[in-house]
Amino acid sequence: MPLMEYMKLSSNFVPFKTIIGYVLAISNGSMNLIIPIKNLAGNMAAFLPMGIFLPYFIRALNKLKSFAVTMAVMILSVEIIQLVTRRGSLDIDDFILNIIGALIGFGLWKAIIARKLGDNAVNV
Repeated sequence: MPLMEYMKLSSNFVPFKTIIGYVLAISNGSMNLIIPIKNLAGNMAAFLPMGIFLPYFIRALNKLKSFAVTMAVMILSVEIIQLVTRRGSLDIDDFILNIIGALIGFGLWKAIIARKLGDNAVNV
């Protein structure tokens, strides 16, 4: 199959199309429960560690804006590479879930830092 045809068939640019489909499948029982859970939770879990470790190792990513922009570029790159190499699809819903996972990790990182600062402030 030519690359352009593969790209057309393997791309989803409609936000929440896949997510809503999985949520409906969960609610009406039309699909094995493990499939949508693996897809939804797996896409979030895949980038959650980035939200914790990137700000730890790269100080410039301690700010939400710089972190979010960096993650958006990284995740979009992964989605495009999957499509071009024909190892997957480009799905805006995967992008959304990956970003949510990364932001949850970032929130956990900030909560850990705030807790440590709070503990240090009490112990001083």
